[in-house]
Amino acid sequence: MDKDLQLLKDVTDPEGPSGFEARIHKVLEEKIKAFTPDLVKDKLGSITGVTGKKGPKILIAGHMDEVGLMVKAITKDGFLKFQTLGGWWGHVMLAQRVKVMTKKGDLTGVIGSKAPHVLSIEERKNVLETKNMFIDIGASSKEEAESFGVQVGDPIATICPFEVFPNQKLLLARNWDNRAGCYVALKTLEKAAADKKHPNILYAGATVQEEVGLRGAQTLVNTVKPDISFALDVGVAGDTPGMKESEGHTELGKGPLIGFFDASMIPHLKLRNFVTGIADKNGIPYQVDIMPGGGTDGGKFHLGYEGVPTLVVSVPARYIHSHVSVVHRDDLDHAAELLYQVIKQLDEKTVRQLTEIDGNLH
Repeated sequence: MDKDLQLLKDVTDPEGPSGFEARIHKVLEEKIKAFTPDLVKDKLGSITGVTGKKGPKILIAGHMDEVGLMVKAITKDGFLKFQTLGGWWGHVMLAQRVKVMTKKGDLTGVIGSKAPHVLSIEERKNVLETKNMFIDIGASSKEEAESFGVQVGDPIATICPFEVFPNQKLLLARNWDNRAGCYVALKTLEKAAADKKHPNILYAGATVQEEVGLRGAQTLVNTVKPDISFALDVGVAGDTPGMKESEGHTELGKGPLIGFFDASMIPHLKLRNFVTGIADKNGIPYQVDIMPGGGTDGGKFHLGYEGVPTLVVSVPARYIHSHVSVVHRDDLDHAAELLYQVIKQLDEKTVRQLTEIDGNLH
């Protein structure tokens, strides 16, 4: 396994459901310190490494949290009822293994429900609601479950180890949303820190609690106070059977996604055109992403203090917000290269021109 594949494994292995990001935060801090000793954190757990001594402040960040669950109650028979953390769809949850993170250690459980054999025809037609699901950890009573260390409020993560497909470019992990963005931020930081010639101060890292309301993005942008920001995330790949072009036309391996619209933000036009121009100039492939449903950390970044010109740079991913997801390695590396080429051009004069309101639409 080469060093970048090892980095991808290292950033996807640790569990980090929203609000419970301590494990992945520790790993990201270690990785950042390999590139720069200078760190900036907010008080919720978001973290960035800093490189550069003068010039405009540029923030790039993925989010370290992943969709997960939390123990809501323990039944008298030892089953766990749960609260979702982030957006889940009932169809993808049943019969999947999970990891319950307790004070005594991690426990394996499986998400269950009433057997389909006893459901009515009408019930079978509907997506099962999470309130009708439970987690089986092999306990026979509430007391036994508690003896295992389980408490109400314990976080629960999905289980799916990092794996390289036979097609070596396709990578599988449970949480590309959004450890993909974390990897891109780290690789961009590595390039910039090694170069030492970028005409700005780069803050590169990851936020917390994106999946439950872009919360870490709000605190981080107001901590860093950047002049320009980039939210790094994943988008829905449209290259699987059943997907219509109107529902999504992006493909794995065809380049990172430049966000032209989402439910949380319309990107800064000059910055958008500046980035696509640099991609064209450098022969870096990219795809246009228009996502009417959902948002990213950019939704909070661009509202920081008096406003921050912001753009979303993502990679397409299959099966997000489930127990498993798939991305293409080239998309990750092209995203990091694009951001690095952009950062090299963001000097004082360029940033001033980008932030001027002059009535020019192009």
